[in-house]
Formats: sequence, C-alpha cells, structure tokens
Amino acid sequence: MRMTKKVLMGAVAALAMTAASIPAQAQDKKLESIGITVGLLGNPFFVATVKGIEDQAHKINPDVEITTVSADYDLNKQVSQIDNFIAKGVDIIMLNAVDDKAIAPAVTRAKNAGITIAAFDVSAPGADVTVMTDNIAAGKKACQYIVDALGGEGNVAIIKGPSSSSLNDRYNGCLEVFEANPGITVLSKDQNGLGAREGGMNVMQGLLTRYSDLDAVFGANDPMALGAQLAARQLGRDNIIITGVDGAPDTEKSLKSGNSLIKASASQDPYVMAGQALDLGYKFMQGEEEEGTTVLIEPKLITADNVDEYQGWTAARD
Repeated sequence: MRMTKKVLMGAVAALAMTAASIPAQAQDKKLESIGITVGLLGNPFFVATVKGIEDQAHKINPDVEITTVSADYDLNKQVSQIDNFIAKGVDIIMLNAVDDKAIAPAVTRAKNAGITIAAFDVSAPGADVTVMTDNIAAGKKACQYIVDALGGEGNVAIIKGPSSSSLNDRYNGCLEVFEANPGITVLSKDQNGLGAREGGMNVMQGLLTRYSDLDAVFGANDPMALGAQLAARQLGRDNIIITGVDGAPDTEKSLKSGNSLIKASASQDPYVMAGQALDLGYKFMQGEEEEGTTVLIEPKLITADNVDEYQGWTAARD
C-alpha cells in the first residue's frame, strides 16, 4: 500500500513539473476582443494603423472581435470611448492618445479592469507597451532639410498640432535644429493647425498675410503641410519651402509631381507601427513582455530624389 502511495505522489509531482514546463504558447490567454481609438479616422495615417492592427490580430485569432472608433482629437470623446471599452470587457485597448497627459486617468481605469493598454504613434502615461516613430528625429530631419535648402539663412515658421507626444516631439526636434543655426529666424512657432489639412491651410494663410519674407514652413504632420501648400498656391507664394512628417500618400503624389512646394517628409510606417504595438500588447497579456516596453522606429526622409524607392502606406503587404 505504501508503494502505491509513493507511486501516486511521484506521478502528481511529475504532472506538476510537466505543467510548469508547458510552453507559454500552450497556456496562452485567448485574444477575443480589441478596442481601437485613434485621433482622426479621416486621416489616412490612422486608416493604415487600423489595417496593421487588424491584420496582426487576425494572425493571432481569425475570429477576434475588433471595434474601431475615431476620437476626432476630442479628449472627452476618447475618454468615453475607453470607458465603453472597459464596460465591454475587451482584452486589449489600442490607444492613439489625443492628449498624452490628460488621458492618464482613463488608462488607469482600464488597467485596473485588467485590460492591456498598447499605445501606438503617441505615448500614453501608464501604457503597458508603446510603439512609435522617433518623433524628435523626425522633426530634426525635416527641419535640417529646410536649413540646408536655405543655406543656413532665412525666415521660417512652425505649424504645430494638438498636444500629443508625437507632435510635441516633432516640434521640439525641429525647434532644436532651427535654434542651433544663428542664421535662421523663427517668425512663428505657436500656431496650431489642429493636425488637419484645413487647419494647416488656415494657419498658413495667416502666416503669409503677416510675413511677406517667409522662406520656409515646417508642418508637424503631412496633413498640415499639405494644407500649407494649398494656401501658398492660392496666394501665389510658389517660392516657399515646406516640409512635414508622415510620408503620406498625398505627399508622395506631390513629391512626384515635379512642382511640389513640399520638398521633404520624414516618413512613418503606420501599418508596421500599429501591428507591432498589437503584437507586443498580446505578448504582455501572456506575461512575455515587460510593462513599459517602448519601441522607437527610425524615420526616413523622403524627397523628390528618393520617393520612387519609398514603400508608402498603401503599398502591398505580405
């Protein structure tokens, strides 16, 4: 009888050891639902991020339920969206924060509910994982192009955007470059183009009306830069140099036209960025990733000289 008990206890111990050694993949929590909230679905950048998330999510679970909403750069709206995701009990919230500080309480509520927060494009306080472009480098590259094109001397302006980490970092990177060059005079740096083409156009109209000697403008994203180009065309200021950040499809088209006022854009890959954020979020959910993991993707400067080699947002993906 004692022999039988020993064998039984040994079998239990062996079973426990086997269970402990089962690969993490075999013990995975199933990814059943995802909530995505982005700054503005009218911006093709965010359309590409959603596609990247969807494709990566379907590799994990073909039947995963995905809900996508647009915050329209409205903090209160995004907070309500996060609260709705909490009530729904999603597994992961994919967050493109419209305000990189004020979103903190909503992030905390979601985490307290056991939901993984994966931030993309913009940092969010308390996010479990974050993937974004190195936006300081993006601002520096776009504005160094302006400095070089002007030979180190000229009058410039910055069109900033809503208060998000990505846009703020681009602004700071650009301003650092301008301030490092004593021949560059920054005529305006506090005008908010609201992250949109119409906003960029409105700001640019004001700048061109006020400053007859403006040489170049940096738009903190491509929609604002494209709006600035439209305003410059309307006012006959075809000698303005404009740069942006994104590498958006309309910027590609403009650079290929041969007469673009937009001369350069520090490109991002929204599809890869958001897909990688979802992948890291899923790994965090499984206990495979450390909290606070941040990945920065190096931007590439796209100009008329290399745009034909550029794999843009709408390129075919494997």
